[in-house]
Amino acid sequence: MGYFFDFHLHSCLSPCGDNEMTPYNIANMAALAGYDIIALSDHNTTRNCPAIVKAAAEADIVAIPGMELTTMEEVHVLCLLPDLEAAAELDRIVYQQLPPIGNDPEIFGHQWVMDEADHVLAEEERLLTSATGIGLYDVAELLRSLGGVALPAHIDRPSFALIANLGFYDPQMGFSAAEISRQCERPQFAAEHPELSGLPYLIDSDAHDLTAIPDAAYQLELSEPTAQAVIDIIREGQLLGRL
Repeated sequence: MGYFFDFHLHSCLSPCGDNEMTPYNIANMAALAGYDIIALSDHNTTRNCPAIVKAAAEADIVAIPGMELTTMEEVHVLCLLPDLEAAAELDRIVYQQLPPIGNDPEIFGHQWVMDEADHVLAEEERLLTSATGIGLYDVAELLRSLGGVALPAHIDRPSFALIANLGFYDPQMGFSAAEISRQCERPQFAAEHPELSGLPYLIDSDAHDLTAIPDAAYQLELSEPTAQAVIDIIREGQLLGRL
C-alpha cells in the first residue's frame, strides 16, 4: 500500500527551527497536508522524538524517530531509527561527540525540548548544529548497529551535503540510498554525477517552519506504516527511483 511520507522535519529543538515547530503543531500540520508517516529529524538530537510520536498518534498519523547528524566533515546525514530506545542511544552517542560549544539564542534561536502537548521540558544549552566527531564513513555502520538506516541528506545541495563538501561519492561509505531535495533537477544532477548512477533516492522537505511543510506528494509502498517497514524498504532500495 502507498503511504505519503516526509522524513525530514525539524522541530523547535533545532536552533534553526521556528519556535512554532512544536511537536503538536508539526503532527497536526502534517496530518492536514495529507501525510501518513513522518519523521522528526532535528540536528544532532532525538530528544523531541518521544513527543512527536505521541502527538502524531493523536493526529492519526505515524511518526518515527530520526536525526539529522552532522559528521566531522560537516556533511548532513539523515538517520532513521526503529524505536525510541534506539533513538535515545543514538542521541547519547552523538551528544558525546558534540563539541561543548554553547548556543547563543540571540543568534541561532532557542533549542526547546517539549512534550506532546507543547509544554517546555528543558532548553538545550549546547549548540546542536556543530559538527560532531563522527566520521562520514562510520555513520552507516553506526545506524545499522542500532537497527536503523542512514542516508546522505539533501545530496544535491551546495552546502552541508556529501557531494558539495567532499566532491565525490564512495560506495564504501555504506549508504543504500540518498535523500534529494524537492528542488533537485534530477536528470541534470544525475548527469553531472555519474558516480551516483543507480543510487535509490527519497525526496523530503527539510522543513524548518510550518509554512514549509508542503502538501503530500510522494508515496512509498510499505507493508505497514511503521519505522521498521521504512527502514527495510530503504535498505532494499525500493524507493521513488534511482539517480
